[in-house]
Amino acid sequence: MRVMSRTPSLLAIALVAVIAFAASWAVTTIGQRGQMQRAAPRDVTPRGDLGPDEKSTIDLFQKAKPSVVYIDTRARVFDPWTRNVFSVPKGTGSGFIWDERGDIVTNLHVVEGASEARVRLADGRDSMATLVGSSPAHDLAVLKVSVSTALAPVPIGTSSDLKVGQKVFAIGNPFGLDWTLTTGIVSALDRSLPSEDGRSLNEHVIQTDAPINPGNSGGPLLDSAGRLIGVNAAIFSPSGASAGVGFAIPVDTVNRVVPQLIGKGKYLRPTLGIDVDEGLNQIVTDRLGIHGVAVLKVTPGSGADTVGLRGVRAAADGRIVPGDILVAMDGKAVDSVPRLLTRLDDHRVGDRVQLRVLRDGRPMDLTVVLQGGGQ
Repeated sequence: MRVMSRTPSLLAIALVAVIAFAASWAVTTIGQRGQMQRAAPRDVTPRGDLGPDEKSTIDLFQKAKPSVVYIDTRARVFDPWTRNVFSVPKGTGSGFIWDERGDIVTNLHVVEGASEARVRLADGRDSMATLVGSSPAHDLAVLKVSVSTALAPVPIGTSSDLKVGQKVFAIGNPFGLDWTLTTGIVSALDRSLPSEDGRSLNEHVIQTDAPINPGNSGGPLLDSAGRLIGVNAAIFSPSGASAGVGFAIPVDTVNRVVPQLIGKGKYLRPTLGIDVDEGLNQIVTDRLGIHGVAVLKVTPGSGADTVGLRGVRAAADGRIVPGDILVAMDGKAVDSVPRLLTRLDDHRVGDRVQLRVLRDGRPMDLTVVLQGGGQ
């Protein structure tokens, strides 16, 4: 009796392998076909035309972008070990074209302390810039670039007629992300923003909720007509990122300061021709129990001298007699030295201002012609 071997023949093994391959190929092919069917793109739903508000924003950005610049600064660092001087990156910021001659407006704190600044235009051109002038009291600076073709200055608007709630647009380079547009509204007006040295920049500072981040400084704040209404200057945020509270220097201030920076390299504030001191003023007014600005000295030949303003003087018996106390200018209260400087900053040299002063406790009105020379 023959015993059949249980070892499969080569033919059987080959047959099983063929069947397994065929089954695997069929499963793979069917799966791939299913995936291809599932991965097929869907039909696109027509969007329709953009809304009027969207078109207006896009148009505003396209028109304003050529007037906005990117500013990159560097500083020189001395290595005491090698006695070599290195140029290292300091920071970046924004700016905008003021006129066709190549004057660029930005914040002073963007370029302060830098040894060099490079300006990049919206068309990609880079140019080394020189500092024309600056005003620490307003955190404004003007740079100059040399270009072969005329530049496109940003249209100038007004800030005295702004309303809380109207739309605003900020263009700048937040965190180095060039030519970024953010939108918001005017959140508040007539804010007071102190500078790093503690002086008030202006009492007409614009507050906005348009996202403003590091790198936006010096860039333009525009109204819905694409006009410059402010220069983005600062944010209020514990983290350093935008928290919905940004500040801009009003264009009315910019339009007074920048022409002087271009023409003279510095800003000369209109003055009355008097000497005041914030610390002494606090002592005098507290002792007298009044709110105002004590006139310490009157400059001979000045507008204040012409109308007879009096400074502090010594009596015959050696007592110090307080001078006149300024309490209002053009009907607006003047209760501190920073407030006086702000009131003066609203005027130009040659303007006539109406002063209300207290002399020996009695009020009197005087009209003074402002002169130049203040910082």
